[in-house]
Amino acid sequence: MQIVLLEPYSTGSHAAWAAGYAAHSRHEVVRLELPGRFWKWRMHGGAVTLAREFRQHDLQPALLLATDMLDLTTFLALARPETATIPAALYFHENQLTFPPPPGTRRDLHYGFINYASALAAAALFFNSRFHREEFFDELPRLLKHFPDYNELDTIGRLRARAHVLEPGVALDRFDAHRPATPRKGPLTILWNHRWEYDKNPAEFFAALRRLAEENRPFEVIIAGESFRQKPEEFLTARAWLGSQVRHFGYAEDFATYARLLWEADLQVSTARHEFFGLATIEAIYCDCFPILPDRLVYPEYIPTETRDLVLYRGFEALVDRLRWAIQNPDAVRAFTLRPAVARFAWEQMAPHYDEVLSALVRATQ
Repeated sequence: MQIVLLEPYSTGSHAAWAAGYAAHSRHEVVRLELPGRFWKWRMHGGAVTLAREFRQHDLQPALLLATDMLDLTTFLALARPETATIPAALYFHENQLTFPPPPGTRRDLHYGFINYASALAAAALFFNSRFHREEFFDELPRLLKHFPDYNELDTIGRLRARAHVLEPGVALDRFDAHRPATPRKGPLTILWNHRWEYDKNPAEFFAALRRLAEENRPFEVIIAGESFRQKPEEFLTARAWLGSQVRHFGYAEDFATYARLLWEADLQVSTARHEFFGLATIEAIYCDCFPILPDRLVYPEYIPTETRDLVLYRGFEALVDRLRWAIQNPDAVRAFTLRPAVARFAWEQMAPHYDEVLSALVRATQ
């Protein structure tokens, strides 16, 4: 079965997801992609370009698999008649109804409406977590009620009936080759491997570290992750006062370096205000980092019930308390692992599930 995967914003986790599924699927997955930049323009113009590319290729897919950054309605209109009988599935890595806008800005509802209209044109909707699916459908009535008439609220139930959770696969096995032969020693090392962006709430992370430093708690820090700003002030300021406690600062330019940093870390902390899945956390947990995570968003979905009281926190003071406990109990932290809980996300397990889900969708629409 041929699947055409449509990704107008191919970068980071989007690109890794597409490449991972294409590499592990038993189906023929043809990727039509555009570079991951200018996200607003991609949500408008990406459909025009990808429709042109689709018509230029001799493709006969059984299924179109598009991501949330594509205006699926425009794509289908411009790619007819070739696409007239091909079912389309829409995969939500994120959505523009609930993704938090940058500080000091207001949400542009137009992009949320593109997500909504694309969902109407799809035979099935797939979300990368239960949290994401529920948040999307909680917000959708408010989006539609914003408009003056013909709100089409009755479409919500129909959309929800064809909405499913399909968690991402992750290329986890590639970390194994970089696992060190010797155990971790010395002060605990705290890891930040998230994007250097407002929605990951780095200010709270550094405030917690500042509290620990003021108490003369021994720890070191690895600050990785990608920055899309020339001068991320909160990171540069923290680097200055952390001084020699910083073991690494900046984006890891190659995978081997990134994997080594994750294996060297003892704790991975999230202070995120918003997280639809949390790829960085999954990767850190796989590398035996002890996770300290907010008791909200997506995180409770993949933390086993019996360890949630140890791993999840509620509020800033609870975060600081959890970090204090970890620093005081390095042996317990280093002996702890949730690796088996996240190993199920490996593409070797997830790709056969994707294959069956998407094959069933094609059969159901014939």
